[in-house]
Amino acid sequence: MTLIKNKNTPINYAIVTTKIAQSGITNIGKASIRELVKLVNDIEADTKSKFIRMEMGVPGLMPPQIGTDGEIKALKAGVASKYPMIDGVPSLKTEIALFVKNFLNITVNKNNCIPTVGSMQGGFAAFLMLGKLNPAKDTVLFIDPGFPVQKQQLDVLNQKYETFDVYNYRGNALREKLESYLSRGNFNSLIYSNPNNPSWICFTDTELQIIAELAEKYDLVVIEDLAYFAMDFRKDYSKPGQAPYQPTVANYTDNWILLISSSKAFSYAGQRVGMMVVSDALFARKYETLNQLFGNPLFGYNLVYKVLYALSSGVTHSAQYGLAALLEAANKGTFDFVSQVKIYGERAKVMKKLFTDNGFTIVYDKDENQPLADGFYFTCAYKNMTGTELLERLLYYGISAIGLAITGSEHTEGIRACVSQTQAFQYKDLDFRLHQFNEDFGQA
Repeated sequence: MTLIKNKNTPINYAIVTTKIAQSGITNIGKASIRELVKLVNDIEADTKSKFIRMEMGVPGLMPPQIGTDGEIKALKAGVASKYPMIDGVPSLKTEIALFVKNFLNITVNKNNCIPTVGSMQGGFAAFLMLGKLNPAKDTVLFIDPGFPVQKQQLDVLNQKYETFDVYNYRGNALREKLESYLSRGNFNSLIYSNPNNPSWICFTDTELQIIAELAEKYDLVVIEDLAYFAMDFRKDYSKPGQAPYQPTVANYTDNWILLISSSKAFSYAGQRVGMMVVSDALFARKYETLNQLFGNPLFGYNLVYKVLYALSSGVTHSAQYGLAALLEAANKGTFDFVSQVKIYGERAKVMKKLFTDNGFTIVYDKDENQPLADGFYFTCAYKNMTGTELLERLLYYGISAIGLAITGSEHTEGIRACVSQTQAFQYKDLDFRLHQFNEDFGQA
């Protein structure tokens, strides 16, 4: 239990203390996202007080009507009674391939564009598959900080992984750092998100080229998590078929799997439909280990009809048609999906200022030598507090977040704040709570 001298906190002190004790969480700083969600839900229910919810990356916008209408049309056509094909409905596969061409400027066969039950299933399937290719390559490298549940997936699979915090190894320094790991020869893949969850740093083309060159040198697969597709608002990635394009490692190597989420960019999180896109070369590559295990050497075939089939009998039929409708409109230029989510950058700009005006500092504050973009997440710390102390104390002030300790960050004094659920009318309340927090702890 962390020390709080002033018991007259915005949220009832006794109830918060009781709920923390009852939660079974032994270290708030290392609690999972869903554990913190449940804890805050319980506190809100008992106190009847509304938190500033920043712990979970939930879209704070309504889903586009285009997707809803697409699903309704499909349901009325009777798709609910039919099993979806494992590799996806043809119209969606076509639109995914077009989307990749229009917004990444990458050409890929539509057969390699596979809907998954959210990008999380795509990542799980990729980890499972890549772990079977070469017994000597049994480890995944995380360029951290990153999404903590991906490490949990590897724990579930009983697979090995290693990590490093990239913040001090930007630009050309990334090459030497990666070499120090990959030269050992035991890695089957490396993974990162771009823009990055939680820090919101964005890799440059120079860095992506370094990653690609080393993937080729050491024959490993790059898993590029594009959960926040086109959401670096410093550049306009919204025009189909026009530069600039969302940066990607796929420009520099054929050893890649892209995980493209519909949750944030399309506000479609509840439908659990993401996109796994595999390069033509990797999809067609043959592995003798796969032949021995599955009776077929082809990477793509086994990924779809062995691994994904074992995980789920396809993605919900109607959700696929909803996503297909969204992608079709984006590809035609009739739906500007980027403009729909720019409000996250606007919220981040305001909220970061509220925090820094009240004694907080931004942890990840630079993209190499450039100011960090305002987007879905930001990171912060407070004076000499640990991340665990900060998270727990903020609960008494009605503010929830997650600790950077669970993201692979070396900055364990920091927390990740998600801006998506905070509305403009809550800014005044957030300022009040942060001001009281600073008053109570600023002289400590």
